[in-house]
Amino acid sequence: MTYFATQNALYKLFVRCKDIEEKIFLKRNIRYAPRKIFVQSIRMKNGSRGLPVVHHSKYVCELPPNHRFPMGKFPRVLHFLIKDQVISEKQVCTPSLASEELLGGVHTKQYLDNFIQGKIPENDQKRTGFPWSEGIVRRCRYETGGTVLAVEIALERGLACSTAGGTHHAFPSFGSGFCLLNDLAVAAKHWMGVSPTRRKVLIVDLDVHQGDGTAYIFREEPDVFTFSVHCGKNFPVRKQQSDLDVSMDDGMEDKEYLETVQAHLPWLLESFRPDLVLYDAGVDPHWEDELGRLRLTDNGLYQRDLYVIDTVVKRGIPVATVIGGGYSKDIDRLALRHSIVHRAATKVWKQQGM
Repeated sequence: MTYFATQNALYKLFVRCKDIEEKIFLKRNIRYAPRKIFVQSIRMKNGSRGLPVVHHSKYVCELPPNHRFPMGKFPRVLHFLIKDQVISEKQVCTPSLASEELLGGVHTKQYLDNFIQGKIPENDQKRTGFPWSEGIVRRCRYETGGTVLAVEIALERGLACSTAGGTHHAFPSFGSGFCLLNDLAVAAKHWMGVSPTRRKVLIVDLDVHQGDGTAYIFREEPDVFTFSVHCGKNFPVRKQQSDLDVSMDDGMEDKEYLETVQAHLPWLLESFRPDLVLYDAGVDPHWEDELGRLRLTDNGLYQRDLYVIDTVVKRGIPVATVIGGGYSKDIDRLALRHSIVHRAATKVWKQQGM
């Protein structure tokens, strides 16, 4: 009882959500069955035993000149991972295009029809930040397929990383904030749907922006716990209510940020007892990020990612990572920053003998 009392005190300090304790109580007291993971068999190229990395060349598409979204970062992430010998090409897995049926587990039929057929109203396009094109549809579907594949591989091998994903602002019936399909929600829903027994998912969202779309989608889902650590005065202006929201003040630096994550993650793992963790490792908390307001360094991001992945893996819980947000005109610098999560995951992979 002393342990839980200490944690409740921490929540009063960090969490601005008056009914958080009730929500945690309800979700952590679901009847828990011994872990028995159900997955498809995943064959790696040439029997590679290294960290599985999911990537597709079609994670990119053409955008208008001078568009703010750094589309070119996705292939550069893989480029630097191979160039720096963090991984080899044998470790790369290629996802399939996410089907309409798969996407329909989260998104409404009307939205998907309009999105795929190019019938999104102009005002709604402005809300997403993207003009509609066949390329953007294809890109988003491959990206979502990549997160689904990362989950499937993680469930078999314990850990897998995509070089894209983290589109947490997408809602069931509309897109927002550079997010058109909610890959995290689609992957979680898909796995829970195909599993023969009841399974629970913890979404750890450390992007600098609140995962509002994901929080809304799972607001009444007892088997999914949404945990968001974000800058309180950043986008979105109108926040949704995650199961656990931790709002950071502008300018927070490495030490305090990491201490905050360390204060919450172990207790969530022990109390909610998830069968899978989805980790959104956004790099926009970095001090150089164009859309962030925090002050993390490269080393701070590395220590964050290493801590999260190591803490989850040591508990025998499969974890799939996505890269989340990151914004800079210097694409190579940004891509290197996004590769931090893969470098941290590689270290855990080797240390744990996976």
